[in-house]
Amino acid sequence: MGLLSGLLLLPLAPVRGIGWVADRIAEAAEEEVRDPAPLMARLGDLHRALDAGEIGLADFEEEEERLLLLLRERETGTPEGLR
Repeated sequence: MGLLSGLLLLPLAPVRGIGWVADRIAEAAEEEVRDPAPLMARLGDLHRALDAGEIGLADFEEEEERLLLLLRERETGTPEGLR
């Protein structure tokens, strides 16, 4: 970029900076969505709740199936219903 075009585009620098920040935030959010750790923690909590008698077997199995489907979707990147 030449000196003249750099000077002419200088007022747009904050806009480009905001775009860069927005891209970094989007990348971080996507990584967080794909992270299986929260789902694994929820599965652990679910097993503890079943062992403690806080939930019934039917509720446990229903929630466990839902969490396992979400984990599988995160691994493959494809929602279960689209296979």
